[in-house]
Amino acid sequence: MAKGDFFGIGVSGLLAFQRSLNTISQNIANVNTPGYTRQRVDLVTRPPQRAGDGFIGTGVQVAGVQRVYNGFLVEQVRVQTSLSSETDTYLRYASQVDNLLADPDAGLSPVLQEFFAAVQGVADDPASIPARQVLLAQGEALADRFNYVYDRLDGLFGGLQTELENTVDEINALARSIAGLNGQIIQQEGLAGGQPANDLRDQRDELIRRLSEKVAVTVVPQDDGALNVFIGNGQNLVVGGTASVLGTTGNVYDPSSLEITLTTGSGSGVVITGAMRGGSLGGLVAFRREILEPALNGLGRVAAGLAFEFNAQQRLGMDLDDRLGQDFFTAPAVDVTPATTNGGTGSVAGTLADPAGLTTSDYTLRYDGADAYTLTRLSDGTTFAINTGGASPYTTTVIDGITLTITAGANTGDTFLIRPTRFAARTLGLAVSDPRQVAAAAPVRTAANLANTGNGRISAGEVVDTTNAAFTTTPGALTPPVLIRFDSATTYSVYDNTNPGAPVLLENNIPYDPATGGDVFPTPGSLDYGYRVRIDGAPRAGDEFTIDYNTGGVSDNRNALALAALQTQGTLAGGGADFQSAYGQMVADVGSRTGQARIRGEAQQTLLEQAIEARESVSGVNLDEEAANLLRFQQAYQAAAQVISTANSMFQSLIEAIR
Repeated sequence: MAKGDFFGIGVSGLLAFQRSLNTISQNIANVNTPGYTRQRVDLVTRPPQRAGDGFIGTGVQVAGVQRVYNGFLVEQVRVQTSLSSETDTYLRYASQVDNLLADPDAGLSPVLQEFFAAVQGVADDPASIPARQVLLAQGEALADRFNYVYDRLDGLFGGLQTELENTVDEINALARSIAGLNGQIIQQEGLAGGQPANDLRDQRDELIRRLSEKVAVTVVPQDDGALNVFIGNGQNLVVGGTASVLGTTGNVYDPSSLEITLTTGSGSGVVITGAMRGGSLGGLVAFRREILEPALNGLGRVAAGLAFEFNAQQRLGMDLDDRLGQDFFTAPAVDVTPATTNGGTGSVAGTLADPAGLTTSDYTLRYDGADAYTLTRLSDGTTFAINTGGASPYTTTVIDGITLTITAGANTGDTFLIRPTRFAARTLGLAVSDPRQVAAAAPVRTAANLANTGNGRISAGEVVDTTNAAFTTTPGALTPPVLIRFDSATTYSVYDNTNPGAPVLLENNIPYDPATGGDVFPTPGSLDYGYRVRIDGAPRAGDEFTIDYNTGGVSDNRNALALAALQTQGTLAGGGADFQSAYGQMVADVGSRTGQARIRGEAQQTLLEQAIEARESVSGVNLDEEAANLLRFQQAYQAAAQVISTANSMFQSLIEAIR
């Protein structure tokens, strides 16, 4: 049968419209299939047949079945899916931290208030054992609350690590499936002469969209129909039919903190954690870096500062048994961890020296060779040069509130992770168990001789260093007790008053100005016994003042008042924040980041919905449109059948005419 005859043209129409009806039925059947792209039959005319009087049409044929596909819109859906998933994951974890820290029942603020109220209770009645017992109970409650908040945050850290591992496994599974579909598409389209394998391509696009929920992806097409998929900063996850493998490994300093690795071919895994962005994986990494680790460090900074300052003031006091005060809290420690890759024998130890200088950052210390080290603050990349000059052990000056003691033996390139405050909240505990050990009193007392004729006055005394030999030579006594005797209205002498009947001169002819008064220690001759006293007024020649150990000073509250005053002193953040405000700053920072994430999440959800709507307007199945197309092609099919019927009638008429 010639192509240009009546029958051939009618049959071509039947076949073409049948294929169109099949494709419309496929669209309708997959209206709810995730990732399905509406298909369209491309119809073209058959090559015409040349005749003596021109070209005669030969009918219609199917050029192919194409997806109604817009690559730009599909890419927008992937991008917005990745950003939305990242924000949702970040917000899910950040909200837990925000709720924990800001909770009036579970947070730190109310317990801090109650603790210092108990300190004030001891200051109000320093001899009261019940008041001291309340202070110990509140101190233990405060330490327990620090421990509890740390444990909750650490629990989040563990849950994050588990989710990170699961996410990596899901990414690997998706990558293998995408690589497998790449291979099938290359094969099937090769067998089909280059015609697109639409359903396989839809499946692959849906897998890549699901992959974008896990991590940001970049897609690059190949000429053979395969898609190459890259993540992070261009790390190849899928190339053709080959998938790389993501993995997790313990940090070189802390095995409990997982790093993300990428293995291609037979090579070893390369750490790419810092390059991960987008998707739930990027959200996990960003949350750990921006909120969780700073929160653990910030909580530890408050705990370390509180323990350091409270212990220091407690040691300047005297307890009910006339003994110098001991640490109230367990002393915080600076955590220093060598990298597992270190080849040398060098070691580093850290000591908290100044809470005001503490930050919420971690640090790395790297040995550069030739006695030179570089300390890097990880939060902002600030570096500090350290040169030991060959001394070992070598102790640095105070850097960001800590000192480092470096012992020789490191190889060039060896590194150490320094975490000044990370575990302070976990290890904080009560170091005293007896309420009598609360050092409410000051260990020195002063007195003016009742026979003085002038109007000179001596202060009660302030202790600044109980490690001074004046306090340590004979426990429970001042060595030496001091007598201050005015030789004239403008000069005085200092005596060792161990034997009041025969005081021993220590320094004489010390000038005094009655108009301004003055501090006695340190003297011009450098006498310094670890405490400060001041004389004011106008003493006369022969007037005497004494300084002695505060034996039996059970009602003295001077050190308790100093302990209570720590509540409002600027002891953290460069001296600009007390314990409560430093904690409040941490809560505010977490709350701010959480609020920003919530706003960003709402915006991303709107953008994602708009991107999906834009894609669906082009590639989605519209049942009304498909119903209209179904009717149109059904009528076309019936018309083509009528052409064949007419051709048959004409053929029968011709047969009858020549019969």
